Amino acid sequence: MWQSEVRVDLDAIRENVTRLKSGTSAELMAVVKADGYGHGMVPAARAALDAGADWLGVCTLDEALTLRAAGVTAPVLAWLLDPGLPLHEGVAAGVDLAAASLPQLDEMIEAGRRADRPARLHLKIDTGLSRGGATVADWPTLLEAAAKAQAEGLVEVVGVWSHFVYADLPGHPTTDRQLAVFHEGLAMVEKAGLRPRYRHLANSAATLTRPDTHFDLVRPGIAIYGLSPVAGETFGLRPAMTARARVMLTKRVPAGTGVSYGHTYLTEREANLAVVPLGYADGVPRHASNTGPVQLGGKRRTISGRVCMDQFVLDCGDDEIAAGDVATLFGSGADGEPTADDWAEAVGTINYEIVTRFGGVRVSRVYDGERP
Repeated sequence: MWQSEVRVDLDAIRENVTRLKSGTSAELMAVVKADGYGHGMVPAARAALDAGADWLGVCTLDEALTLRAAGVTAPVLAWLLDPGLPLHEGVAAGVDLAAASLPQLDEMIEAGRRADRPARLHLKIDTGLSRGGATVADWPTLLEAAAKAQAEGLVEVVGVWSHFVYADLPGHPTTDRQLAVFHEGLAMVEKAGLRPRYRHLANSAATLTRPDTHFDLVRPGIAIYGLSPVAGETFGLRPAMTARARVMLTKRVPAGTGVSYGHTYLTEREANLAVVPLGYADGVPRHASNTGPVQLGGKRRTISGRVCMDQFVLDCGDDEIAAGDVATLFGSGADGEPTADDWAEAVGTINYEIVTRFGGVRVSRVYDGERP
């Protein structure tokens, strides 16, 4: 008997990847960083590859090496790389690495020497996000050094890439400005004598709304898990994650009863309370106190009082609720349950954060649609 669980529908991931692939002529990189946005990195990666994904994208070297240790042989790009990491292990494992500065390039040259093979690099230009990537001013110097290293057989420049600021707001002028900067950056790449196979810029939102940004490779992340990056649009995607738990305890209390820490909720009348064993240690945002939607007993209800570390409470009025009944926090919405988007709206965040929080140490992650 399970107490709480996150169910992940791998067939939904396959369907979403198939849908995304059908909308582009570019190759597709399924982004499975952050443990597959809470869905489980390795199962999500395998499902995406089943559906035709060409690449996998992760942040850290450890994530990339975990995929390799699991037997995943598809191309993998890792792009968040601190100084001093054992990059030679990634090079030896056939992992592509992102470089955005001369010091990073130097580390990757050394990694290639240690691995006795050239490091495969994707050079990143900052087109306006002001996060990772070389500035436009530093870009020519980085390209010159990378071209020299490639000519000496020390690296192989496989890709050039950047990342959008506002692709989730179709039509925002920043997207066009970034695209223009990217084109300028590509012209500098050609001038430097580099001919990378892959130019990539499009995230989930741009994959779905801006075909002019697809180039050779698109990098959808949240969309492969069935969640839309654009408010008010679903694009036919099917959410893959359901989070639920069984009611631990019920009790009848009088009107005016304070519920949970701080008594921020008082019952308006005599009521049945249901205690659900999920809390902020399991991924339920504390900001969901008195706002988080939950389906229980065929009805949508709202968390009553503060979310605790391990549990929360629902005021069920006069409805008969029993210990062991299933409370669904969010799912696909097909059975009327809340969705991750409903939760994001309730707590003032984005659907990315909601799903990425779940599936931790205490909550079982169960997979539907697994294949041998």
